[in-house]
Amino acid sequence: MLNKNIVLNDKSINKLSNKGLAKEHLKDQLGNDFDFVLELWHAQGLEIKKHHGNYFFATKFLKIKDAEFCIVDIETNGSKIEKHQIIEIGAVKVKNGEVIDRYESLVHTESINKHITEITGISAEDTKDAPELKHVLYKFKEFLGDAIFVAHDVKFDYNFISSSMQKIGLAPLLNRSLCSLQLAQRTVVSYRYSLSYLNEFFNLYPDATHHRAMSDVLTTYELFKLCMKNLDKDVKTVEDLIKFSKHAKMLKRPKLDPLYKEEESTENSED
Repeated sequence: MLNKNIVLNDKSINKLSNKGLAKEHLKDQLGNDFDFVLELWHAQGLEIKKHHGNYFFATKFLKIKDAEFCIVDIETNGSKIEKHQIIEIGAVKVKNGEVIDRYESLVHTESINKHITEITGISAEDTKDAPELKHVLYKFKEFLGDAIFVAHDVKFDYNFISSSMQKIGLAPLLNRSLCSLQLAQRTVVSYRYSLSYLNEFFNLYPDATHHRAMSDVLTTYELFKLCMKNLDKDVKTVEDLIKFSKHAKMLKRPKLDPLYKEEESTENSED
């Protein structure tokens, strides 16, 4: 029986994103269902491309200006996938710096504890007429397609959504991902890199309501555009961008918080 959740090892992922992987080495991991698995992966958001005899992530050759980036944010009623669920999801699809599509939805849930409601402003009552998780995730998967998955501190959103998909019987996500927090650390100078701090410091999205999915998505979108303006000139493809976000030298942070200094100056002037 075919294992639909075949996972590549780190060495293979590195080769697929850089110098390529020979078919025999890739086939060692995928087995006799090689061609079918590649088709299955494409349906899960990951395209593998053959080039000069070796296999690569298709994003190795995809210019940034031609790529579709899906900026995503979720709110959940807790941090543990085993017992908690998504209560709101927001996403915009971006190409060449412009938003080309958007998706957002609350998700029906029976309970949201008081602490989460205080943070997000979302109560269980707010979700009573919202679609069930299965419906929302099917719609989101269709919206995401094979776009690059972008989020601030991407691991949480990516892993929570991927695990949620598996809970409802879908295959896990395989889309290439990009962390806007890591990218910001290498392209913009800031005392802190939380989304709320960056929004205040750079005035990214003045109408932001922190911890609401679409608001955080639009804030991340503005941050993404700012970061892209400061990329090294040799970062041209999606894989260049992913590599840069993970391995380029992080910018030096200021020793003092500029926002704190501004508040202090304001207080002193009032005295």
